[in-house]
Amino acid sequence: MKAFHAYDIRGIYNQEFNRDDIYKIGFFLPSVLDAKKVLLGRDIRESSPEIFVYLSQGITDAGADVYDAGLTTTPMIYWATAKYNFHASVMITASHNDKEYNGLKVSKKNALPVGYDNGLKIIESKIQDHTPIKPAQIRGKVFPIKIMEDYLQFQKQYLTDLSNLNIAVDCSNGMAGLLIKQLLDSHIHYINDFPDGNFPGHAPNPLIPKNIVQLQKTVKKYKCDVGVIFDGDADRVMFLDEQGRFISPDLMIALLGHYFLEEKGMKGNVLQDIRTSKAVGEYIEKMGGTMHTWRVGRAYAALKLREINGIYGGELAGHYYFRDFYYSDSGIMACLIILGLLASFKKKGKQLSEIINTIGKYANSGEINFRIEAKKDAMEKLKDHFMSHEKATAFYDFDGYRIEFPDWWFNIRPSNTEPYLRLLVEASTVQQLNEKIKEMNRILDPLRLC
Repeated sequence: MKAFHAYDIRGIYNQEFNRDDIYKIGFFLPSVLDAKKVLLGRDIRESSPEIFVYLSQGITDAGADVYDAGLTTTPMIYWATAKYNFHASVMITASHNDKEYNGLKVSKKNALPVGYDNGLKIIESKIQDHTPIKPAQIRGKVFPIKIMEDYLQFQKQYLTDLSNLNIAVDCSNGMAGLLIKQLLDSHIHYINDFPDGNFPGHAPNPLIPKNIVQLQKTVKKYKCDVGVIFDGDADRVMFLDEQGRFISPDLMIALLGHYFLEEKGMKGNVLQDIRTSKAVGEYIEKMGGTMHTWRVGRAYAALKLREINGIYGGELAGHYYFRDFYYSDSGIMACLIILGLLASFKKKGKQLSEIINTIGKYANSGEINFRIEAKKDAMEKLKDHFMSHEKATAFYDFDGYRIEFPDWWFNIRPSNTEPYLRLLVEASTVQQLNEKIKEMNRILDPLRLC
C-alpha cells in the first residue's frame, strides 16, 4: 500500500488511503502490538476528525479501549504513551506535509517507535491478504483523557529566565500553537500561532526556504535575537539567527552540548544522523561527549539512543531526542533548552550568529536531490570512483553511504518513497566543495531521469 512507509503511515487522504483502510489499521493494531488500551491524539487537519472516528471504530471493534487525548502535538503523545504506561498509541498527523496529506505515527510500550520493520508491515500484510475482520463479542469503549496539564508541568522544568531575549516564534499554524504561549512570556513576537489545518500562513515545513520568509521579516523588523519555527505537529524545531539567517539544524546538536555536557555536567553518548556536519562531533568531543552516528528517522534514532543509553541526539531535519523524554523527540523541549542557553550567552555578550560560527567551520552543500531510478548503481559509482582515487578515513553503509576523507566527506542515500538520491557534501573550503559537487554531477548526470 502506497501510504505505508519506513517510519509511519502517510499520504494524500482519500487518494493513497481512505477511511476503510483506517478502520482496518485500527482493527489489526491492538493484536499486532498486544494492547488492550490505545492512546489517540490528532492534529488540526480537516481530515483528522474523520480519521479519528474510523480508527477508533476499528480499535473498539477489536475489543480494545481508546483513550482520546484530543488535539495534541506529536511529542505529547510520545510522552503520554510512556508516562501513563500505554502499550500502543497513534498520533493522527502528516507532520510537515501539505494540508491534503494525513497519516498515523504509531508507538508501542515505553514510547518505542513502530515502523515498517517492526509492526507496520504486518498490518499492511493483513490488509492486503484480506484477513477476515470479526468484531469482538465485547467491543471496547472510548474514554477521554486529559494530558495537557501534566505535560506542561513536565516542560516547565526546562524553562528559565528569558526576559533578556527578544524572540520571534512561528508556529506554522500547527500544533505548537496549542501550548507555546503557556510556556513562553507574552512579550514574544508570535506569527501563525493559531492552529489551522489549512495552514494559511505557509506550508508547515520549515526546511523549505519560502516557508521561513515571514519569520525572517519578523526577526528583522523587531530586531530579534532569535527566530524559532516549528513544523506542523511540533516534533521538529528550527532556528534563525539575529540576522534572519537559517541555521542548519544539525549544528544545534552541538549547541545543546552546552546544556547537557557543560551546565548539567553529564558525560556520555550523543547521537547524530549520518548527514550531520563533521564539526558537530568535533565540538561535542571537546566537551567530553562521545558522538555516535546512525540512520535517519525516529524509527531508528529513538531505538539507537536507547541502545547506547545516550544523553540526547539530533537530526539534520530538526528532530532532537532526549533520554529524559523517553528517548523520543520534542520540538518544544529543544526550544526551551536552546532559548535558555541563548539567554545565558547574551548575558556574556554573545549573539547566536557568533556561537554558530564557532561550530560550523566547514563548507556544506545542504541536501541535493538527484532524480534517479537506478539508485543503487549510482551510489556504487560514486563510492567506487572516490575510494579508488583517495584514501577514506571512515566508511558507513547503514543508510546509504557516508565516506569521509581527510579534508572532506559525502553522504549519498536513497529516498524510501521516490526515485531520488539525496546527496550531502562537506569540505574544508568553498572551492573544494564546489569542485567535488561538480565532479559528482559529472558521474551522476548520465543516470538522471529526463
